[in-house]
Amino acid sequence: MTDDERARSRSLFALIADLPRLLIELLKAEFAHLKAEFAEKAKYAGVGIGLFAVAAGFVFFALGTLVAAAVLGLAVVLPGWLAALIVFVALLLLAGVLALLGVASFKKMNGVAPSQTIDSIKEDTEAFKGMGKYDN
Repeated sequence: MTDDERARSRSLFALIADLPRLLIELLKAEFAHLKAEFAEKAKYAGVGIGLFAVAAGFVFFALGTLVAAAVLGLAVVLPGWLAALIVFVALLLLAGVLALLGVASFKKMNGVAPSQTIDSIKEDTEAFKGMGKYDN
């Protein structure tokens, strides 16, 4: 008797008894597939993040070169020390304005906790208990 014939001749109870084992094997296979997929995606994400970091380094040095060019450009009409001081003050003012905008943005955040999600979960819990409001 072949495996195919043996499988056809099994009783319903034997097939039902195998069901938990088969479900566990299926879940293990799905988790292994998920793990392999995440590993592949993480590899590509890591390479992308590394390339972004290198690009950010180049931008940092490019901005330094731009600042030096601004100082040298002003040094044509002003003394070098005064040109450097003017560029320094301009950069300091720009940093101050950006910092104030950042503080204002954090104040709009209204806490770190995801308040809308927490409220939604509370409503769901009350609805499950039969105490909340329901959609008609």
